Amino acid sequence: MSPLVNKQIVLASRPQAEPSADNFRLVEAPVAEPAEGQVLVRNHYLSLDPYMRGRMNDGKSYAQPQPLDQVMIGGTVGEVVASRNPNFAVGDKVVGMGGWQHYLLVDGHQRGVLQKVDTTHIPLSAYLGAVGMPGVTAWYGLVRIIAPKAGETVVVSAASGAVGGVVGQLAKARGARVVGFAGGADKCRYVVDELGFDDCIDYKQHPDVRALSAALKAAAPNGVDGYFENVGGMILDAVMLRANAFSRIAMCGMISGYNGQPIPMSAPQLILVNRMRIEGFIVSEHMADWPEALKELGTMVATGRLKYRETVAEGIEAAPEAFLGLLKGRNFGKQLVKLI
Repeated sequence: MSPLVNKQIVLASRPQAEPSADNFRLVEAPVAEPAEGQVLVRNHYLSLDPYMRGRMNDGKSYAQPQPLDQVMIGGTVGEVVASRNPNFAVGDKVVGMGGWQHYLLVDGHQRGVLQKVDTTHIPLSAYLGAVGMPGVTAWYGLVRIIAPKAGETVVVSAASGAVGGVVGQLAKARGARVVGFAGGADKCRYVVDELGFDDCIDYKQHPDVRALSAALKAAAPNGVDGYFENVGGMILDAVMLRANAFSRIAMCGMISGYNGQPIPMSAPQLILVNRMRIEGFIVSEHMADWPEALKELGTMVATGRLKYRETVAEGIEAAPEAFLGLLKGRNFGKQLVKLI
């Protein structure tokens, strides 16, 4: 049997402002046989997520920088192809942080490095989206921070994305009125017609905060009680102008500033005027909530009550361009790379 070859993408250089394909490099390495306790996984799908942009920098953030010349970090789902660990059998489907590569060799005794998943009613790829980290992110920000009551209005930016789409559907299930922001008529149609939001604002149609705020007033006549933030910038300013007293903002992402530009806030005094609660969170710091979140998300996906869309790039070589597209909003729903 010829030795397996692992195709990997490493971080070749740190971006100066906007990242480019030149920041990545494709390498090949031999795959070692599993030692005692180890598990070899063939990755089927790689998840591409906005947080990866922050890791490419060397500056201070909530996560360690991605080391240069090392395999890019990333969530994966795949299949066990060799095992010397009693907890994992060949053929087991698993989710883990396998990185931008074809094969992952890990110590199966380490807690949390691999989770076995059941693909009877839930597609394998969904464990990287609606029933994975993005879904739990949506659940935590909505349920634990915004905590909407029936009849309240919840607004979501990047509403057609992997996180935003789940936020809206969970909020609808709790009886809230839900308004999304998305870029383009197609995404807005999908958010309303497929995901069941009450309304969606195409931010590309509104050149300034005043126009955006007017559109939000029409879509959310009773003001905003909860806002799930993925973007920052002008959308945040427009939401602030429509926020109700005691409104809550879950700060999940600020993609408008990922290349280092400042994100000024036009009216922070509204935080005081409206006695608002604004809370940032990182979902990996709330592991105790994952089982409850995954139970609800998994049940909703398995029964068809939680809808999601995927954009799939083919092959590891396509990962850098797909990632750069994600940062510019070219994807529709969850961005994945099919590795097999």
